[in-house]
Amino acid sequence: MADDSVLPSPSEITSLADSSVFDSKVAEMSKENLCLASTSNVDEEMPQVEARVIMVQDAGKQEELLKALKEMKVPCVKMDSMEEFESLDSPEFENIFVVTDFQNSVFNDLYKADCRIVGPPVILNCAQRGEPLPFSCRPLYCTSMLNLVLCFTGFRKKEELVKLVTLVHHMGGVIRKECNSKVTHLVANCTQGEKFRVAVSLGTPIMKPEWIYKAWERRNEQCFCAAVDDFRNEFKVPPFQDCILSFLGFSDEEKHSMEEMTEMQGGSYLPVGDERCTHLIVEENTVKDLPFEPSKKLFVVKQEWFWGSIQMDARAGETMYLYEKANTPELKKSVSLLSLSTPNSNRKRRRLKETLAQLSRETDLSPFPPRKRPSAEHSLSIGSLLDISNTPESSIHYGETPKSCAKSSRSSTPVPPKQSARWQVAKELYQTESNYVNILATIIQLFQVPLEEEGQRGGPILAPEEIKTIFGSIPDIFDVHMKIKDDLEDLIANWDESRSIGDIFLKYAKDLVKTYPPFVNFFEMSKEMIIKCEKQKPRFHAFLKINQAKPECGRQSLVELLIRPVQRLPSVALLLNDLKKHTADENPDKSTLEKAIGSLKEVMTHINEDKRKTEAQKQIFDVVYEVDGCPANLLSSHRSLVQRVETVSLGEHPCDRGEQVTLFLFNDCLEIARKRHKVIGTFRSPHDRTRPPASLKHIHLMPLSQIKKVLDIRETEDCHNAFALLVRPPTEQANVLLSFQMTSEELPKESWLKMLCRHVANTICKADAENLMYVADPESFEVNTKDMDSTLSRASRAIKKTSKKGIPSPSLVSLPSFFERRSHTLSRSTTHLI
Repeated sequence: MADDSVLPSPSEITSLADSSVFDSKVAEMSKENLCLASTSNVDEEMPQVEARVIMVQDAGKQEELLKALKEMKVPCVKMDSMEEFESLDSPEFENIFVVTDFQNSVFNDLYKADCRIVGPPVILNCAQRGEPLPFSCRPLYCTSMLNLVLCFTGFRKKEELVKLVTLVHHMGGVIRKECNSKVTHLVANCTQGEKFRVAVSLGTPIMKPEWIYKAWERRNEQCFCAAVDDFRNEFKVPPFQDCILSFLGFSDEEKHSMEEMTEMQGGSYLPVGDERCTHLIVEENTVKDLPFEPSKKLFVVKQEWFWGSIQMDARAGETMYLYEKANTPELKKSVSLLSLSTPNSNRKRRRLKETLAQLSRETDLSPFPPRKRPSAEHSLSIGSLLDISNTPESSIHYGETPKSCAKSSRSSTPVPPKQSARWQVAKELYQTESNYVNILATIIQLFQVPLEEEGQRGGPILAPEEIKTIFGSIPDIFDVHMKIKDDLEDLIANWDESRSIGDIFLKYAKDLVKTYPPFVNFFEMSKEMIIKCEKQKPRFHAFLKINQAKPECGRQSLVELLIRPVQRLPSVALLLNDLKKHTADENPDKSTLEKAIGSLKEVMTHINEDKRKTEAQKQIFDVVYEVDGCPANLLSSHRSLVQRVETVSLGEHPCDRGEQVTLFLFNDCLEIARKRHKVIGTFRSPHDRTRPPASLKHIHLMPLSQIKKVLDIRETEDCHNAFALLVRPPTEQANVLLSFQMTSEELPKESWLKMLCRHVANTICKADAENLMYVADPESFEVNTKDMDSTLSRASRAIKKTSKKGIPSPSLVSLPSFFERRSHTLSRSTTHLI
């Protein structure tokens, strides 16, 4: 095999030998010497040997190195050639040679003389960290591979392997001959061999040889580490390296997607039947027979091999995923002959017939399965027995079930021979609850738990915050409904017409209020996160493909499964209503059911109200991100956005005439912002979603209590769609007028002004909102919209702005200061309004 053919025998003294053994022996010897030196009972004291640095050739010219050695208080001398070597050699000093070039003749001579050699980065790093110079049995140029243990596979040219091993040693790495759990990285020249398979099974990163070369190119960078993810991931061996794939049985759209994924993962693809293909990926659910006889060199595998390789970021072993033709005549014949020749075949058929009959009876009479014999390993679950609809819950089976999912059902009890309508509805309620719990368990077991698992092959598939965003409070919802299901199971098992079902839901009403709103309110965000991660992260896409194909999911996507909690409470309310209809008036559960339905409605109302508040809070965040310089105190739990209106300023305030102004009406304040003339930069919102640059500039955040009158300017030939606000800031004695022209077509001016008056009245605690509005002539307040959009007007505004250079922008001037300019002109015309 190629793995071992290039490695010399252990007896050969070469750099290819397992350096870990040698390094460990050196470490043990060093520890032993330290122990001997520190012994207090020695008769003779060991002579003290001082470390001295010898700067070789160009190293002695580097001021940075000399400064670092001075800080470390290490003596140093310079050496230009090997002729000076003997004169510098002294038993009083432990010489450490600093060499900038590990390939010149001086380095080779020092190496042959078994000298201690380091590169400049070692000195600089030790000085920066305040650490002593490290002891290394080999020349050590830098420490970018310190603490890394490497193994090599697939190299047929010994010269190339020797070069790579030497560079690893120069960067502080260790080499192991065998690939095991102590190896941190496997450097592979091919995707075959025993070492490759071991590395895949252990989750060891598999690297290209270029990783070592590129790390050596960066050898002079201080604090550089070759194992950091950003650098290392560039050189990982992709899953489909050396693979040529073809796809059979897939739709054109899916085939095209998989071909693109193949190229992204380092492979290539060819049409089915091409002799150059290494793998044929088969859609096992649609392909019944292969169109040709595959060669022995061709791997014919299921699609799970394809997605599994992408998920664990390494080529999976093909033997576990080989495609086998199903339902072939030969297979049917062999199975038939086997059945006929088996001595116990009649007994087995009889037992099977009896089991099916019993299952049929139990399904009709009782919601619980019959007692299992210890040998009955393949009996059906409760969910599958009780399923009355064609939903994916019916086929759920579990391998390793979470502790909270592993409760077994209680033993069945006799059922009344004549089943009442109330019992039938109660049974349906239990059936749907059991199926719902199974779906939640599937979400947790198949999706959430594996994603949260530590030590995943190829590293984490998703970041913790992404997992939290997707699944939210699903585990908490599962725990509540597991308790509800257990209580319903006990009630049905010990059925009596007088037993209360309403009490069960009243019992857990507070838990439902606590667990559902966080999930329902952020469901859209969860869905967006799944779509985003599936597009941007191929491993997550592969993870979903593998798990969604399992029977537990019923061929439904994760998004389709996660919508079930959103739908569950309304369906429970409908079943409880149906149950109430079939409950006698004298039954105590009648009134309890009404309370339970009421409590469920309260939960749903709370969810809707909470969702509305959440959406309102999100809208405020959107305003903060859109408006540059928006005050932080706009964010408040009691505040909500009511309306946004696009306008143009008609006066000199709050900004120049003709400026585009956006008004954000909140329930207690008005945010005034103008359009930015130059848009720079981007913003990132929570959950790392990139937002567009801020398009508006903050002018003022005005409490609604400062608005004294809302002026509806009459429509004239020179004035269209105009209104004004009569404002009195707390620091001013006079009123100030802010006039605008509405440009929003979807909102009538009358509706906007009534809305504004209503919220001003609510803020100042007045009931007569209509008294806040005043209809005024445009001439009275010198308001007009004439030539607002003309070319002449735009040109005059541009000249005006140019002439104002050097004057602070209105957005930087406090509101009271620019109110002062016009307050005296309005005093006469507005006194009669107050």
